Formats: sequence, structure tokens, C-alpha cells
Amino acid sequence: MHPDLAALTDAPFTYPEVGATRTGDLPAGVHVVRRRSVVGRGDDAFARAVAAVFDWAPQRHAGLRVRASGPASTEGAVVLMTAGPPPLGLRIPCRVVWSVTGGDRQGYAYGTLPGHPESGEESFVVSRDGEDVVFEMVAFSRLATRAARLGGPVSRVLQAVALACYTGAVRRAARG
Repeated sequence: MHPDLAALTDAPFTYPEVGATRTGDLPAGVHVVRRRSVVGRGDDAFARAVAAVFDWAPQRHAGLRVRASGPASTEGAVVLMTAGPPPLGLRIPCRVVWSVTGGDRQGYAYGTLPGHPESGEESFVVSRDGEDVVFEMVAFSRLATRAARLGGPVSRVLQAVALACYTGAVRRAARG
């Protein structure tokens, strides 16, 4: 395992509401984003969408460099994403909080670790609604770093752009 990933394995989460995206009991006073989009139809589309989500495809499609200790389907997997040019890129460390790998609703959530510009959790779930394949994201966050707070509105716009890219990646995967 890469030393950066190993160092994050036992790092504390930067927020107290760990797992809230699974229960839906989101904390008050945080920025909440919910996105739901039909990305395909049928069993093959479902399987492709799930595989893409668990292989970090949404993050890669958003232009992030991804190093992970394992697939997103593994609770406790650490992911270190980087945005921007190396070595000056913004580091975005997270760890998988929960994962569901069977049935008609599959996905995971990761939570922020020290050094992340935000503090909170994001979930990525693929489900079936009849023949439709649906990709859902729920995120809650607080701006955690001085730079993120100074760029407040810009930080939120960048998050919205990333979420749109995530959906595009899953839609593309679902369609083959």
C-alpha cells in the first residue's frame, strides 16, 4: 500500500455524523446536496453502473487522480484523490464508511479525513426502479479549510460540477 494511503487508514473522520448518508438522518446546519438521475435500463445497465461506481469511475471522470487501497465496495478502503497539477494538486482524502454490495440497491459512502477541504460524507448508490437504473448521490458537508471558506461560493460550484461529472460517468458506464 502507498505510504500516503497507509497513513490515512487509522486517521479520524473530520465530522461526527459518520454513516448519516446510510440512515438518511442528515445533520442540521450543513450544506446538503441530493441528486437522482435515471442512467439506463435493464440488468446489464445496472451491472455496468454498479461496477463503475465501485471502481471509482465517477471520481476519475471528474478529472480527479485516484489512489485507493481497494475498491469502493470495501468498507474501510482509503482513497486519496488529487485535483490539479502534481505536485501542487489539492489532496482530497476519504475513507469508505459503508457499502452495500448485493440486491437492487448497491453503493457506498465515503467520509472526509484530515486535509480534505470539506468535512462530511458523500454516498453513491445505484438502484432499480422497475426497468430504470437510477444513480443517486447524497452529500452533506461543511467547509473545513480556510481556503475553502474563503472561496465559499466557488467551492460549492466546484462541488456541483463534480456531481454532474459523477452522474455522466455512471450514465456512460450504464450504456456500455
